[in-house]
Amino acid sequence: MRVSGEGLLLGVALDALFGDPKRWHPVAGFGRVASVTERFLYKDSRWRGVVFAGVLVGGAGVGGVVLERLGRGSVLVTAVSTWVVLGGTSLGREGLVMARALERGDLVAARERLPHLCARDPQGLDEAGLARAVVESVAENTSDAAVAPLVWGAVAGVPGLLMYRAINTLDAMVGYRNPRYERFGWAAARLDDAANWVPARLTGALVGLCSGREAWRVFLRDGKKHPSPNAGRVEAAFAGALGVRLGGVNEYGGRVERRPEMGDGRAPEARDIRRAVGLSAVVTFAAAAVVWGLR
Repeated sequence: MRVSGEGLLLGVALDALFGDPKRWHPVAGFGRVASVTERFLYKDSRWRGVVFAGVLVGGAGVGGVVLERLGRGSVLVTAVSTWVVLGGTSLGREGLVMARALERGDLVAARERLPHLCARDPQGLDEAGLARAVVESVAENTSDAAVAPLVWGAVAGVPGLLMYRAINTLDAMVGYRNPRYERFGWAAARLDDAANWVPARLTGALVGLCSGREAWRVFLRDGKKHPSPNAGRVEAAFAGALGVRLGGVNEYGGRVERRPEMGDGRAPEARDIRRAVGLSAVVTFAAAAVVWGLR
């Protein structure tokens, strides 16, 4: 299969210009299909979860093959598919909304907005806690929403793009360690870990290349401390690049997680959100350049 490097780059440009489609977003439509499928297949069983993930991810792959064949590998089909699955620009916009709320001291607005970025319970968070949550989310999603789709698009074209986004969406829906999803969501979570293993490390390396020695040092030293096999690599690199300290106590719906700290700097502040968003954009374009160079 010949991958359209031009299509991937054009998709990055479309995302930079427009962000996510405002209406009829295919990823939202996939989420609705997944919700209906879950109602039919759900059982507190790993096997049911394997079937659930297999049907939906496989269906996304078949859809990608059909699109690619109908478009005869056209640049336009690849570009639109890339635009649809990327989320880097929308991620940055959400980060800036949070930055503006914190800069004007509006903690109520910031707490209300935080669920747009992550599942962390915002009610007990002060300014520093909110800033840390946003910086960590921007870091992790630079890999999940920007670099990883480009990697899989480069490897497997439109089917790779759509299957990756299906995997990542299912992980966001059911990949939780709670009584309902610990077994049913196991397959989706493990697929997401596998799909993001290389992209997360590539993202961390690109942060180092774009930022310098300190990002590399913290990436290599602290990335493996995180309970996630992937998120820690990117968060550690961002911590080093921004000169801040990430990690600590997080609360998710009454469940408390204590994560090792990464980086040697101060606690994040509102202004660091803007720096994280800028770094995320630079890394996304660097990833696009790598994809172009390897096509």
